[in-house]
Amino acid sequence: MFAVEVRDHMMIAHSLPRPVFGPAQGMHGATFVVDAAFMTEDLDDDGLAVDIGLARGALAEALAPLNYRNLDEVEIFAGKVTTTEFLAHHLFGVLKAKVAAGGFGPGSDRIRRIKVTLHESHDARGWYEGAL
Repeated sequence: MFAVEVRDHMMIAHSLPRPVFGPAQGMHGATFVVDAAFMTEDLDDDGLAVDIGLARGALAEALAPLNYRNLDEVEIFAGKVTTTEFLAHHLFGVLKAKVAAGGFGPGSDRIRRIKVTLHESHDARGWYEGAL
């Protein structure tokens, strides 16, 4: 597999209202560094797996509706526990839809997998990876 991986970040607030989360049950903030890897089985005629500019734009668009938001107030997350892993899966779905809509140009149909990693800190991260 070939891959292009791009990075951005988002700043959010949320609570994780379950006893297992201890102090994180209360409202708190997080700055996530977010990596998105787009994987192909081959390169195009220009030697590209994915256009890096389109990948950066797609990730920025996926993060924009969440950035500087209280996730407890985002309607699509009502009743959900917005853990790192949950958010990685959500962003995967947004990026998968962008690929399906041709958002990566003529090479969109060559993308076979996406991996979205959210770095909570310098020593903890979670991700979701799936086939398209």
